[in-house]
Amino acid sequence: QVQLIEFGGGLVQAGGSLRLSCAMTGRPFSVYSMGWIRQAPGKEREFVAAISWSGKSTDYIDSVKGRFTISRDNAKNTVSLQMNSLNFEDTAVYYCTARRGEPSRVDYDYWGQGAQVTVSS
Repeated sequence: QVQLIEFGGGLVQAGGSLRLSCAMTGRPFSVYSMGWIRQAPGKEREFVAAISWSGKSTDYIDSVKGRFTISRDNAKNTVSLQMNSLNFEDTAVYYCTARRGEPSRVDYDYWGQGAQVTVSS
């Protein structure tokens, strides 16, 4: 059974930083592309970032480019999202995703329970 467990969310002031991490169990991590999506209150879920199984390819939504960095450690079965220069619009529940094969902005095989990120003004 696949489990994606996110940790590292919390409350931060605007301009601050947070690091989200996600641990995957139950499948060979290195064959899965990993990603993050988010959903803010009253808004649709949106893609945030993705990284290929090898870590050589990354993809970001325009609003986080230059502020967020996705990375993975295949030895530890973890994917992380370093979030800098956070603003109020980044407030959302962030979900870790996994997809066998190449990364996708809209298609996932698994996702986690979510981690709340709240940015105060």
